[in-house]
Amino acid sequence: MQLRTVHAGTAKWFIAGLLAANLGACGFQLRSAPPVSSALEPLMLDCQPPVPTSLCLAVRQQLELGGVELATEEAGSNYQLSIRGFEQDRRASAITVQAAAAEYTLRHSVSLELISADGVPVIANTRLTTTESYRYDETNVLAKQREEDNLQQQLSDRLAQQIIFRLAPITRERLREIRDQHQKSNSPAKSQNATP
Repeated sequence: MQLRTVHAGTAKWFIAGLLAANLGACGFQLRSAPPVSSALEPLMLDCQPPVPTSLCLAVRQQLELGGVELATEEAGSNYQLSIRGFEQDRRASAITVQAAAAEYTLRHSVSLELISADGVPVIANTRLTTTESYRYDETNVLAKQREEDNLQQQLSDRLAQQIIFRLAPITRERLREIRDQHQKSNSPAKSQNATP
């Protein structure tokens, strides 16, 4: 009886190992933020008030986990990622028969901009937004407040992921294309200003 239990436990671990190996072999990965190119290094992260500290920390952690070298001051960076214009909103999205809020929708939005050290806009001013809804219960206010606090953190984490997703496609080749387009768009204006 005891021998059969040992074999059954070993068989379960063996099957779990085979499944894990097969998933790894087919390229399966847990969903996470894509890597940011080393072409943006060193990158200066500039969070301007009223951007919450939790959002700045989430972006910094995502970049550090991706192995991106971060500059501590603007003078030592090749690119500057500016996060600003944070707005948050909480609205009743469903009402009960007694005209009380039954559901709330939380919305966070922020602007981001990526500029090279010589002033070339790599990512022009872009607005990112994320929303989440939750049911409200007047009889359980403390638990619902905790739920809202957790959702606020989740919204910050999602915005951080959106920012990383915006940075992910920027490779050395893409930076060259952006720089060439910027020079072409600025050179006709300079030549027209130079002619009398």
